[in-house]
Amino acid sequence: MRYLLLWQRLSPPALFMASFVLLIAIGTAGLMWIPGLEHDAPLGLIDALFTMTSAVCVTGLAVVDTATHFTFWGQLWLLLFIQLGGIGLITLTTLIIGAMGARLSLRSEMLTMAPTRQGDRPEVWQIALAVMKFSAIVEGAGMLLLFGLWAFEHPLDEALWHAIFHSVSAYCNAGFSTFSDSLMGERALVLIIISFEIIVGGLGYLTFEEVLRWWKHVRARRTGVRVRLRGGHRLSSHTWAVIVTTSVLLFSGWVVLAMFEWNRTLAGMDLIDKLANSWFLSVTPRTAGFNSVDYGNVGNDTVALTMMLMFVGGSPGSTAGGIKTTTLAVLVALGLSRIRGLRFVGLKQRAIPEGTVERTVGMMLLSILVLTVSFFLLNSIQGFGLTSQESREQFLPIAFETFSAFGTVGLSMNYSAKLYPAGQLVVIMLMFIGRVGLLSFFSAVVLKRGHTGSLRPAQEDVIVG
Repeated sequence: MRYLLLWQRLSPPALFMASFVLLIAIGTAGLMWIPGLEHDAPLGLIDALFTMTSAVCVTGLAVVDTATHFTFWGQLWLLLFIQLGGIGLITLTTLIIGAMGARLSLRSEMLTMAPTRQGDRPEVWQIALAVMKFSAIVEGAGMLLLFGLWAFEHPLDEALWHAIFHSVSAYCNAGFSTFSDSLMGERALVLIIISFEIIVGGLGYLTFEEVLRWWKHVRARRTGVRVRLRGGHRLSSHTWAVIVTTSVLLFSGWVVLAMFEWNRTLAGMDLIDKLANSWFLSVTPRTAGFNSVDYGNVGNDTVALTMMLMFVGGSPGSTAGGIKTTTLAVLVALGLSRIRGLRFVGLKQRAIPEGTVERTVGMMLLSILVLTVSFFLLNSIQGFGLTSQESREQFLPIAFETFSAFGTVGLSMNYSAKLYPAGQLVVIMLMFIGRVGLLSFFSAVVLKRGHTGSLRPAQEDVIVG
């Protein structure tokens, strides 16, 4: 009874965070104690915790080779928690409650309701069911396409398993692979299919659902058919920002990364493979984590741009991490409004609420703080006992690892296996914070609940700039 009362007292952010803690704990215990999951000796506590945090938080960083260290059952265990972490335990719980005919509490609805659907307020379990169906369709389509390609290169049972694993891992933006070299050397079609799943997973179901409603409204108007689609006459500022920001980042990243690596890591490829691999270089930092080239051999300019893309990540309500595309859109809109001397921040001819702008700026500052502290700690831990030259040589790989963990990306400059146990704990915390979100994490852990008071102290200006 005491535990039940404690569960009911949890705030929505704390409940969301607790669901991931529970998944990580179960997965870690399974890796350590269930026999037959690993070819070699079972992983120790820190390595198992690192692996399962990476799986549940759909990151993809690994201290062991997924393809060779784990048996089929071990890979299946990982895939189960990738799927649960990608779709979200709360969504799965919502579906079960809805199927049983029970009513969700208001705090549970707060966890699953999206900004684009709060106007019409459908049944939350219906949204959860739609998310599950959408995920199954995308993952199933990806699996069939990949199986069709790999069936000619591997035995049918292996080809089917590779297809299932990579399809789920791509849609969930996890980045785990059953190939030791990830997707290096794969044909262009494989990269295109997986990149499509990554993009869909990074956009999220709710974006597609609103675009579909809008498209139905547009088609109905063109054909003269009168339909009643609430909110379908225009795209919300949220969805518009997601689509525009994602498109700009993907295509600009494609062009710039192609220029950077055309005569480097892509030099030995034909034109189609160069275009496909440079496109994949732009897609995978959106928190996917697969790599088609060795990031230990790319140029510093590519590393810098990749870290920027990893920092932004995907979109809210998706399987992706990072500060999110809408955060970047609001920050850009804020800068433009100040340059133009406007008293409001606008997106798509709509003013963004001041509270949203304040949360956006606050989240950006928190992100920079978390990254800075984590980067400092990792450098201190990993550089202990090294000479100045050795310490400088690992400076960039550690920075890359930090951004990758925070954005739940999973890309690495071949450095994850070199982390000390203390360094692994720092990365574990980064992956967890990146998955549950900064605001949710600090709301659940740091901020106190309760009445904060409505009185504001007297104002006093401060010189800035």
